[in-house]
Amino acid sequence: MLLLPLLFALALSEPLLEQTSFPGTPEQAGWHITAQRPEIAPRGWIDRTVGRGAQGSLALAGGGNAAAYGGWERTVGAITPGAWYRLTAEYRCAGFEHERRHVLARLDWQTATGKRAGWPDYGTFSTRQGVTKDGVAQEDVASGGEWRKIVLDAPAPAGAAQVKLQLLLSNAAQGMVWWDHIRLEPTPAPPPRTVRVVSVNLRPRDTKSAQDSVARFIEFVRGRVQHADLLVLPEGVTEVGNGKTYLEVAEPVPGPTTVALGALARDLHTYLVAGVVELEGPAAYNTAVLIDRSGTLIGKYRKVYLPREEIEGGLTPGDSYPVFDTDFGRLGLMICWDVQYADPARALALGGAEILALPIWGGNATLGHARAIENHVFLVSSGHDYATEIVDPVGEVVAKAEAMPGIATADIDLNRRYVEEWTGHMRDRFFHELRDDVPVTRR
Repeated sequence: MLLLPLLFALALSEPLLEQTSFPGTPEQAGWHITAQRPEIAPRGWIDRTVGRGAQGSLALAGGGNAAAYGGWERTVGAITPGAWYRLTAEYRCAGFEHERRHVLARLDWQTATGKRAGWPDYGTFSTRQGVTKDGVAQEDVASGGEWRKIVLDAPAPAGAAQVKLQLLLSNAAQGMVWWDHIRLEPTPAPPPRTVRVVSVNLRPRDTKSAQDSVARFIEFVRGRVQHADLLVLPEGVTEVGNGKTYLEVAEPVPGPTTVALGALARDLHTYLVAGVVELEGPAAYNTAVLIDRSGTLIGKYRKVYLPREEIEGGLTPGDSYPVFDTDFGRLGLMICWDVQYADPARALALGGAEILALPIWGGNATLGHARAIENHVFLVSSGHDYATEIVDPVGEVVAKAEAMPGIATADIDLNRRYVEEWTGHMRDRFFHELRDDVPVTRR
């Protein structure tokens, strides 16, 4: 009875390819140069002077050709449809600044007859070898000569019997990249990473003070929300319903409101996001606070894009897009008018955010859905004149609070792959293809 599990475990432990040396010619080592046209093929060779070990590496150079796109390719068989595989490859690069754009590893799935099966999977996020913080490898994407590692986990699509491993150089005329320590192996499918998200649809009216408005939210949430991982309240919880101005409800952060919300977060054992007006010295900010399960304030985001009314009301814009680590994943914060512009959500996604929490007063829901789609993230909004809802990475509303007051609740899986019919799994591909290297000139 124990034989089958044992054989399965042994099969998972055996790599389909493991290559740390490159004797002889590239062809003898099992690799060849691939490109769509000979005119754009990068120069490729085995470099005996560069490598993680003593047997050199697979080198690529743009050779002064800005059109150069291509690189090393090798086909590996014995692929099982539906099974998961992990590609790891270490590389070193020089001669360009935008590493994510110019260095690319792909798995291009093939049928037994060599036709494409499904869509290629992309690996673009890298770590610098040997650099850790608290035992965890830290991402470093600045070119500087150190060796880095790409890790790509993906399931083989239906019909796949083999896969082309592609280690590429993309449109870098003066760039060079060296590939080494290449491994393709079966790997277990990632377990679901389920997060229970709750967003509150409440607009208190006729309150007497900031404290009274906040108390209405706390009273509403208690008894209605249980077992949440993330609880999102709307923008301006200290000003809604009481008729006060921004400056009349402004307070330090941490301050009375974060203390009261911290007690709620602690009692519910949830992360909590809410919008307040923060006072620091002469400046007042429209701020979203993040409180952890213990009730501790662990972060804040100051709204970067202020509408005319907030500027005229004396508020000051923020100047950064922080991303926060939680025990369920990486979280980014936006506020209301930020959704009108593409760069806040994009900056948060580039920073690794998997969920964007959006306390909002009112705005364009179509743009909100677009921010989720274009950055392949979940968007959780809590609004007054905007839908209180949870949107998935392909723009589908998975939960919505139809009633006022009410709540939207959804269990979302941060490990789920969203594969679209015409594009495949876009999150990693998006970050490779994103042209944030192109200068933007104001007229």
